Amino acid sequence: MKTIMIVEDEAAIARVLAAYIRKAGFDCLICRNGSQAVESFHSAQPALVILDVLLPGMNGWEVLQHIRRKSACPVIMLTARGDVGDRIMGLNEGADDYITKPFEPDEVIARIHAVLRRPPQSLVSSDQVTYGSFRIDFKSRSVFLNGAALSITPRDLSLLLFLAEHPNQIFNREQLIEKVWGIDYEGSDRAVDLAIKRLRKLLLHWPPEEGEIRTLRGTGYQLYANTSD
Repeated sequence: MKTIMIVEDEAAIARVLAAYIRKAGFDCLICRNGSQAVESFHSAQPALVILDVLLPGMNGWEVLQHIRRKSACPVIMLTARGDVGDRIMGLNEGADDYITKPFEPDEVIARIHAVLRRPPQSLVSSDQVTYGSFRIDFKSRSVFLNGAALSITPRDLSLLLFLAEHPNQIFNREQLIEKVWGIDYEGSDRAVDLAIKRLRKLLLHWPPEEGEIRTLRGTGYQLYANTSD
């Protein structure tokens, strides 16, 4: 079950949102301030965050910046302000949508479904990335290890490129099938496990301190990449 994180300091609003979100078939986690949201985000691995702008202490913009440094998780900003400037700022900072209070809970659920149907934002801003001895050229759909081009089947390559576009972000099998192979895919979800196994074999000589494809038991897969200088 997908988890929606609500970051809202007004208890009444948080309770109403949580009730509608659970009724829509999602799990729900409520954080009452920005610091709690930042602390809980990586362990909770939410499918989407509803983030109030006006929070005590760390405000919503700061929380959004923290999320965007490491994750493309969808974020819907929530605020009492009707200023168009706030909306533009939120979208420029990487928010996926924006809802102004007061709102209809049914509209929020509709926005959640709409945002989750979109392809996730890429955290990669260039045509090529390099993680030590591993280089990916997204434009030519080519990958290189120690300077040598790797031969990969188209389906496995699509999976690897998707993970590389979202370094250090965790995806479960269902998400990978939907985002990489399409919702019309009719094969077993175990195909993801087999594809990951083949990719690991190809990347066997990629030093783990530079990066690797990791399994997070009970959660999913990620392409861990050491992005430190």
